[in-house]
Amino acid sequence: MVDTVTSEEQTANVNKGLDPIVKYENVHKSFGDVDVLKGINLDILPGEKVAVIGPSGSGKTTIIRMLMTLEEPTSGHIIVDGKNLWEMEKNGELVPANEKHLRQVRGDIGMVFQHFNLFPHMTILENCMTAPTHVKKMSKKEAKEQSIQMLEKVGLGDKLDNYPNQLSGGQKQRVAMARALVMRPKVMLFDEVTSALDPELVGEVLEVIRDIANEGEMAMVLVTHEMEFAIDVADRVLFLDEGVIAEEGPPSEVIQNPKNERLQTFLHRFLG
Repeated sequence: MVDTVTSEEQTANVNKGLDPIVKYENVHKSFGDVDVLKGINLDILPGEKVAVIGPSGSGKTTIIRMLMTLEEPTSGHIIVDGKNLWEMEKNGELVPANEKHLRQVRGDIGMVFQHFNLFPHMTILENCMTAPTHVKKMSKKEAKEQSIQMLEKVGLGDKLDNYPNQLSGGQKQRVAMARALVMRPKVMLFDEVTSALDPELVGEVLEVIRDIANEGEMAMVLVTHEMEFAIDVADRVLFLDEGVIAEEGPPSEVIQNPKNERLQTFLHRFLG
């Protein structure tokens, strides 16, 4: 098992030759005339837990949607486990990646969305089995075993034959996590996964994420507005503001002792 990489250990790990699992190199993203990301440079190490905070429209979700190949960068490079995500080599030159290349590189990435995106006509066990059998060509027997294991991990081992409409919002979100975990990703992305939940259901979902984070095996990028949770789970926090990383560092610095004035104002809304 890989130990969780803390912010204080990053430099030492790089010196030991630990390469980033994800690397953003001067990444820009525009929607029409609106520049959403304005030159993002970011390394994420294997096993590292990174929380991304910032006001609405700052580019938080766009960062992880590009990693999941749901949005294409306007310019710049994203490297995943040493492979260029959005470009591939052809005849000695870099050309735009085709769908096969995108699928192959993003195969090590899982994502849990704000809304659960479960198939309503399938049981939760079938929901979890679909991707490993179709994408990873896992046998149905193995996919079933893995899916049951992950559903038990998120506390839903007694709901295997239930359909999504028989579950609470918190339970649906935990199914979505189990479904992503079955794919055994090296990087897991969480996009404001509690924002669509009733307040009383938030805790159960955060507890599952906390348990996954404590295992330390996967790198995790968590877009969140839950500041106490970020303090508890993250090795590093990024504050995005107007498309740039305005401040970053361990939670003890970024959230509990912020230097950026806009970050101080932003945090005051959540921490008082």
